[in-house]
Amino acid sequence: MHDRRIDGRTEVFGNASTLFMTAMTWYDHRTESIWSQPWGRAIQGELKGIELCLLPSQIATWESWVSAHPETLVMTNGTETLGLFRERFDPDFVIGLLWDGQASAYYYQDVEAAGVVNDAVGEEPVLVWAGDERFHAYLRTLNGRVLTFELSAGELIDEQTGSVWDPALGLALEGPLQGEALRPVPGSTAFDWAWLDFYPDTDFYSP
Repeated sequence: MHDRRIDGRTEVFGNASTLFMTAMTWYDHRTESIWSQPWGRAIQGELKGIELCLLPSQIATWESWVSAHPETLVMTNGTETLGLFRERFDPDFVIGLLWDGQASAYYYQDVEAAGVVNDAVGEEPVLVWAGDERFHAYLRTLNGRVLTFELSAGELIDEQTGSVWDPALGLALEGPLQGEALRPVPGSTAFDWAWLDFYPDTDFYSP
């Protein structure tokens, strides 16, 4: 998911109906430049080299999403085929994170097994959480202090203050840090081979 503003102008994109390195491409309606979807970068045309800002995003089941956001509206062309597009968390499915030009990837099944992973993307400490076919990633530096997280009796707790956090929101619900929020980390999801096509220097997390 990318911010589609370029120099303050909001662009409109469409499916270019072609593949680049086996991944989807877009075109922008104004210049008809061709864009790589994983990079969010124009690879052909007037805007070649321009890169959109990657935004934090997530994959979640509808049940878990609507439970947390009951007022959500959904855009769909029909519900009869939704099951065909449900993400399969296969063994080679990874959570890919990007920060300051660095890339890290985490096999979903490894993170789900651990519950929570304290790691870093480059030099930036991050938290990765997964469970119930959902995942979230956040920077774990707050007010200049690096926090370390653990799961205890199903609750996400930072070891430094004992505050209890909501992993879906990155928000402290109880304890000394109540009301504080962690910053989400931009990233995407892909099969490991597809992620490596676009980010060959990725550091892969190993339990």
